[in-house]
Amino acid sequence: MSNVQTPFRYDYVGSFLRPEKLKQARRQFDEGKIPYAELKVVEDEAITELIGKIKELGYHVITDGEFRRATWHLDFMWGFDGIGHVPTKTGLPFHGESAMIDDTYLTGKVGLSGEHPFVDHFRFVKQFEDEKTIAKQTIPSPAQFLAQFTMPFNREETEKYYDSDEELVNDIVAGYGKVIDDLYAAGCRNVQLDDCTWGMFADKTGHLMYGTTQEGLKEIQKVYKDINNRVIANAPKDLVINTHVCRGNFHSTYASSGAYDPVAEILFGEENANAYYLEFDDERSGGFAPLAKVSGVKKVVLGLITTKSPKLECKEEVIDRIYEAAKYIPLERLYLSPQCGFASCEIGNKLTEEEQWAKLKLVKEIAEEVWG
Repeated sequence: MSNVQTPFRYDYVGSFLRPEKLKQARRQFDEGKIPYAELKVVEDEAITELIGKIKELGYHVITDGEFRRATWHLDFMWGFDGIGHVPTKTGLPFHGESAMIDDTYLTGKVGLSGEHPFVDHFRFVKQFEDEKTIAKQTIPSPAQFLAQFTMPFNREETEKYYDSDEELVNDIVAGYGKVIDDLYAAGCRNVQLDDCTWGMFADKTGHLMYGTTQEGLKEIQKVYKDINNRVIANAPKDLVINTHVCRGNFHSTYASSGAYDPVAEILFGEENANAYYLEFDDERSGGFAPLAKVSGVKKVVLGLITTKSPKLECKEEVIDRIYEAAKYIPLERLYLSPQCGFASCEIGNKLTEEEQWAKLKLVKEIAEEVWG
């Protein structure tokens, strides 16, 4: 099914709650009690079981649930040359809780001296493809990579190795080019770029996080759009590249708030993704009017089912919201999914695996009722 255009009418973002046996094996590995070979056996088993459940539920996209990662984005960065990380002492500020993920910074020029580890991760998932399913590889967007090393908290370290942001951008684009070419050679035809930068831009305090003004933030939007578009333009033409726009997803809390209005013109009008997976699960997301800015024939996956709460949504209310969104973009260009992954970091959100699967079952039921 590798030549099928994604997304599907019922879809999901990518990450799943880690089963307890995987969490236990990861702790044992981190404590030096088991070698990586033993951890990988558990990872392989957990991913195989996950894909079986996804297929049983009738979904057409399969992923590894990000089971081999600590976080949705940093592990990808750690696969490059010139990237260092240490356990954080302060974490990143989320609403009501700090995300205690590793501090990640430059130790040299960004590059790839060999194959990125995620390529082999994809090969494992690829073997489970069949006539009804396609394997998806999720990676942080190039803009997210650039943000990690140019935001104020990291800029001083970055300037030890780069005289200009343009030079860093060129190295990131080259690195992504190699990763994407290697994924393509491994049979990948479906890549998702995960991106929290637009959520920060939409937040009323976004300019403060970047140490600039609202006008300055608009210029940064253009830079981030351009780096994403360069990577998309360099990719094989039959590789589908979608993007997921997030406002932060850690242990059922969030980092940013704000409607899409401040970013709609550039993100929806000028970024060249095939489809946008968008968060619309609560009042922080604002209304659907910015969807009128989605240009061309690009698609929108409405994230109307939350992964942050175990409470199951009302089917009728979700259907009403789909038709409300259809006032701004044709129904045939709309799709449905949860608003984010269930475990963007290993800690996961505050719901059970059973509640996770109930959410996905509901997404499918609603999609089949709306689109047939």
